[in-house]
Amino acid sequence: MTLSPARVPDTSVRRLTATLYGYAFLDDFVLLYPVYALLFADTGLTVWQISSLFALWSLTGVLLEIPSGAWADAVSRRALLWFGPLLTAAGFTLWVLVPSYWAFGLGFVLWGAKGALGSGALEALVYEELDRLGAADRYGRIMGRARAAGLVAVIAALGLAGPVFAFGGYPAVGLASVLACLLTAVTAARFTEHREPAPAAGTGEGWARSLRAGLAEAREDRSVRAALLLVPAVTAVWGALDEYTPLLVRDTGVTENSVPHWLLLIWAGATVGGLLAGAGERLGKGGFAAILAGSALALAVGAGVRTPAGIGLVALAFCGFQLASVLADARLQERIDGTGRATLTSVAGVGTDLATIAVYGAYAVVGSAATHGAAFALSAAPYLLTALIVATGRKAVRASDATARP
Repeated sequence: MTLSPARVPDTSVRRLTATLYGYAFLDDFVLLYPVYALLFADTGLTVWQISSLFALWSLTGVLLEIPSGAWADAVSRRALLWFGPLLTAAGFTLWVLVPSYWAFGLGFVLWGAKGALGSGALEALVYEELDRLGAADRYGRIMGRARAAGLVAVIAALGLAGPVFAFGGYPAVGLASVLACLLTAVTAARFTEHREPAPAAGTGEGWARSLRAGLAEAREDRSVRAALLLVPAVTAVWGALDEYTPLLVRDTGVTENSVPHWLLLIWAGATVGGLLAGAGERLGKGGFAAILAGSALALAVGAGVRTPAGIGLVALAFCGFQLASVLADARLQERIDGTGRATLTSVAGVGTDLATIAVYGAYAVVGSAATHGAAFALSAAPYLLTALIVATGRKAVRASDATARP
């Protein structure tokens, strides 16, 4: 949707982006991240029970993603962004006060609900506010920096979790995580939002109307459908592989104590990828395909050599994948022209979640029969296929244009 207003002073853009970067940082500044699996195990949960909790977390997001996206189009997106972190804070409080399988399960449901409420709502709010300010062309660059801020928060949380845990155990780490959630909610309340909620927004009719509007645009606009498919194609595989990077690093022969240091290199690569989004926006489809293909080759070679030096290539691959993910999201936002922006962004999110679950299953099969390096190297294949489809589609469009000329 292009409002095409006169460009307003950059102070308004700076206020919006400062709020976004603060929100992105605090949202990922969770000291429970590196220790919650240990909390589950120390509580007495089996591996099967822990795995079922992760499945419950993913399933919650899949079930709520599209309904919450339609809700974000029908009501205030800012309200959903500040309410979501309160759900996570409640879940983390349960984990620490009454650690048990059912408390952990309820906490993951609340965490999954929070993710669903924010997914789609955040992108839609930021894009439309930038559009109102005459700065929609900055969306990719700004969201890339926001993702980089989130990765910096993860790194900071990893660094602080150890000292805080040594000081006060799980209660101290849990309290710090709850405080981060509360600060995230406070920061979200600072977002500006000038759109009017849809008519009958508080009713089922308003929610259903938003859902139908978003899905109708996807059916009627081929470019929107293509952009929707591109997001999970680019995001899901490397997002799932991130969970297995410690195992890949350990298989290279480094000591257990040095694994976190090599992981920092991989996360630094992803952070740089987010910061390169501004330059990446100038690339066409050919450049986009080249990023995917080059990153896939770096992943395959880096993982295949099974040496610490290869981790540098994996970091380079994650840099490219993060850049491509930001660009795919930006292109989706550019193509949406109706009122169902959050709905369609959530549809892309569901596609990503489902594809991620599929990658988990495929990795379990390959990783059980071969090395982690082999599993990572084979995971490059979907990116090579996506790059080929993007490049082929570009050539087809150029051929069509040439044929259409008199």
